[in-house]
Amino acid sequence: MRRMRVAAVCGAAVMTAVGGMAVAPAAGAVSAPAADLAFHGSAAMSGGRVAVRFTPYRLGTGAVPEATALVRLRLSEALADRQALPERCARAGERIVMCRVGALDADGVGEPVGLRVRLRGAPSEVLVEFDTVRTGGAAGTDRGNDQQRVLVLDTGDSYHF
Repeated sequence: MRRMRVAAVCGAAVMTAVGGMAVAPAAGAVSAPAADLAFHGSAAMSGGRVAVRFTPYRLGTGAVPEATALVRLRLSEALADRQALPERCARAGERIVMCRVGALDADGVGEPVGLRVRLRGAPSEVLVEFDTVRTGGAAGTDRGNDQQRVLVLDTGDSYHF
């Protein structure tokens, strides 16, 4: 029961932090803006701290309106309890951080997102998975281009995706 309350509070916090929009598309939505995105960047880990930097790219025609898409980072290791995250990012669970992408023009490049997270303990590696979460009924035509995975070893080296 406690986990359900924590999940509900985390979900409400994410909705507030990322613009107060529900992540699931509205029932009965007929036309949806396209939100085909890709993102490229790097990740490094040292002493249980993971630094991630990525840039979102809009693929194809049509713009992506503000807060139409979010990037979800899923980590294979649990986050430390307290985190200092950038203003456009919010914790969404024990191993998840969500970040707003912002508006993107057709074939446009978005603002780079940089964040550092602390993990519980001091794992020797962490798998970071990135994917796009569409909001407000936004749709993507190619789900394969907005998913990335990178295995980051605790060496201080940067791993690019």
